[in-house]
Amino acid sequence: MTIDPTAVPELAGHRRRTRMDPVAVAETLHPNESQVDGRQGILPRLITHFHHLSGHLGVRILTFVLTIAAALVASVPLIWIAGSELWLTTSALFSGALGSGPAIAETLVQMIPLLIAGLAVAVAFHGGLFNIGVEGQLVFGGLVAGVVGARFDLPPVLLMIVCLLAGMAGGALFALAPALLKAYRGAHEVVTTIMMNFVAVAIAEYAVAPTGPFVAADQPSATDRVPEGTQLPIIWDGTRLHAGLIIALFAVAVVTWVLYRTPAGFRLRLMGANQGAARASGVSIERETIIAMLASGALGGLAGAVQVLGVYGRFYAGFSPGYGFDAIAVALLGALSPIGVVASAFFFAVLHAGSVPLQAIAGISREMVGVVSGLVVAFVAAQPAALRLLSRLRRPAIDEDDPEARPVSGKPESMEMAS
Repeated sequence: MTIDPTAVPELAGHRRRTRMDPVAVAETLHPNESQVDGRQGILPRLITHFHHLSGHLGVRILTFVLTIAAALVASVPLIWIAGSELWLTTSALFSGALGSGPAIAETLVQMIPLLIAGLAVAVAFHGGLFNIGVEGQLVFGGLVAGVVGARFDLPPVLLMIVCLLAGMAGGALFALAPALLKAYRGAHEVVTTIMMNFVAVAIAEYAVAPTGPFVAADQPSATDRVPEGTQLPIIWDGTRLHAGLIIALFAVAVVTWVLYRTPAGFRLRLMGANQGAARASGVSIERETIIAMLASGALGGLAGAVQVLGVYGRFYAGFSPGYGFDAIAVALLGALSPIGVVASAFFFAVLHAGSVPLQAIAGISREMVGVVSGLVVAFVAAQPAALRLLSRLRRPAIDEDDPEARPVSGKPESMEMAS
């Protein structure tokens, strides 16, 4: 006997939950800007906006350039207020970051943690999650990598790999509590991850305090040095540029492949685009939330481990000047695209590397970098509203006095008069 699934409510519901409607999924992942509800929160609107741009390379490049230009133009009045000349400021910034081979190498050194941490933020964003705790995950991942490198006795190359994996595990561990609270209790990840930032910093400071369990005998507020052969090798002689650049680019390739070429990445992006559609298609929101947060935390921990093994050779308290927070601007400016994050991280690395000559030559405080970062976030957040406003301005106005311009209601004229 054959049973019609539509005749049995339970079977029909099960069928709806396990089969994906290709048309609905495509509309969810690539919505029309005119369909975006203006009453949505800023995070859903940004994710919808970035999904809309994902298939338009030229538009993404133009948006990237215009956002940077708008942020730089908006910072010009601040430069004048500081009493510096625009040309001198621009020259000091870009000559300090790109004016020579060593300057370019130092810019790339600054780009490495921003790139990996930016990927961490972007992965969470793709799942509709705002992981603002990447800074704490980066710090704790760096601490774990430094302790493992200093305390374990293994062959150098094997110890290097173990340190990197330990850093990723440490970052994922600090993302686990916010992930579980979000998945099963509905606690907002912004609140929980901010709280975990303070916990990570407190643990790191205690670990290398003068009476801490992992403090070095010859260096306060730091762990013992990682063996020379375990540190990431220098790939540009005479500079600090290390193999962390290769690891960062490899991470970009892996994240790109997972997001756009695997079922796991498809489920993650579907959840971020529309949780209702994802749940109706059989996606476990709880499981995907945990996976997204753990993957994001692991990338944050990797950024800290790479910085410890590649730049310092040991963990220092306060070794991060805020890479995890800058990574939010990096991910947003890159439109959550792994390739876009590369370009965005390089732009912010130019700002960081050029901040020292900016202060020395032009007399502009290094805090101007933070101002530009904030302006970038503001202009990125304003993009969905600006595009909606432009679409409304382009929409032709209907002349109510002209009968031919009135919209067709689909009803007979007698019914319209009666109504």
